[in-house]
Amino acid sequence: MAFFGLFGKKTKEEQQSLDQGLQKTKSGIFDKISRAIVGKSRVDDDVLDGIEEALIASDIGVETTLKIIDSLEERVARDKYMNTEELNSILREEIEKLLNVKDSDGEIPEPFDFSKKPYVMMVVGVNGVGKTTTIGKLALRLKNAGKKVVLGAADTFRAAAVEQLTIWSERAGVPIVKQGMGADPASVAYDTVKSAVAQGADVVLIDTAGRLHNKVNLMNELTKIRNVMRKVIPDAPHEVLLVLDGSTGQNAYQQAKEFTKATDVTALAVTKLDGTAKGGVVIGIADQFRIPVKFIGVGEKIEDLQVFDKKEFVGSLFR
Repeated sequence: MAFFGLFGKKTKEEQQSLDQGLQKTKSGIFDKISRAIVGKSRVDDDVLDGIEEALIASDIGVETTLKIIDSLEERVARDKYMNTEELNSILREEIEKLLNVKDSDGEIPEPFDFSKKPYVMMVVGVNGVGKTTTIGKLALRLKNAGKKVVLGAADTFRAAAVEQLTIWSERAGVPIVKQGMGADPASVAYDTVKSAVAQGADVVLIDTAGRLHNKVNLMNELTKIRNVMRKVIPDAPHEVLLVLDGSTGQNAYQQAKEFTKATDVTALAVTKLDGTAKGGVVIGIADQFRIPVKFIGVGEKIEDLQVFDKKEFVGSLFR
């Protein structure tokens, strides 16, 4: 049973959700570009300046924006003349190149490797980015896809985090392993994977504390969690998912920088894209960190947490 609709083909509801969720970003970018090109018959320096401003305002990021502008300048110099009508298709090409969008319509990769049982995902990110909600939505979608899921409440520094994850476990109808507030997070992680093995679970989702005030402590804590889980499952965790709040723009970049220094982040989830015109952050983060974006959040509903399809994402921006 497919995890999210059919891979490579979003359901109609998911496609509508994606288009609606990216509407503010799309309007933010293209309204500004439209103002930059109004009255112009060709792309000149003023138009390029307007495009640069629009891309930076959408939080694609300065470095990534400059890559796009440099490519556009090369095209203008090479072709000698480029009218403004060609601009959208060329911009789309450049963004697709940055995201390394393939021309094929093949299925997007399964976000979980179910050949590893249980498949252990450790979820990291600062408080408030939607980390626990992302875990809850993933648990429910996995359960609905016929998978056996166990949650681990290893964010033991906030009672609210454990309570919130407990509510999601009840909503999803999946077991949760937890201890009291202030308990050793590594101990919770150990108990979780041990319980998952005993139950024959398919997936383990471990919530961790989102603290960045002391990178050394964070690094030590996450390393300890890894080490104790490996006493039960030698290659755990199979994925370290960093959750970022897309509406925070440049702050999301900073969080990605800090967490990638503190631990071996293997995938990203970017949430809250529906409430911001800064959805370009997905493009910039994917370009700058070269870590795959696996999930995006484009709304509050369960189906609004989607497997990230680069081709569909770009298509939605340019539709």
